[in-house]
Amino acid sequence: MGYTKDVMSAFPDEVKQVGGEELFRIQCGLDANDAAPMGDVGPGTYEIVISKAGGWFRIFYVAKFGDAVYVLHAFQKKTNATSKGDIDIGKRRYALAEADSKLAAAGAQKAAPNKTKQ
Repeated sequence: MGYTKDVMSAFPDEVKQVGGEELFRIQCGLDANDAAPMGDVGPGTYEIVISKAGGWFRIFYVAKFGDAVYVLHAFQKKTNATSKGDIDIGKRRYALAEADSKLAAAGAQKAAPNKTKQ
């Protein structure tokens, strides 16, 4: 969401590799190897933790809206605490993901064939 793909593309290769593998695991219905709940962002949000290439990198995602995995935010941490700015970005994008999933669900219901007896 937002510019997250661009941010992740600028991560060091080793970090991109780990992040991609973790997101693939999640898409396959598995748990990430190294993730922690990020309830401050929204219910069901997790933070992938990557400590590689001399830095701390984080990816916020939520996988509770239908079959989709929403990548909310990706960034490099500078301190032990996650900044309020990063949490706020995650919250805004969580709200967008939630709204998007509701629209997708409503569209799927409309597209489903009507199963009434004739």
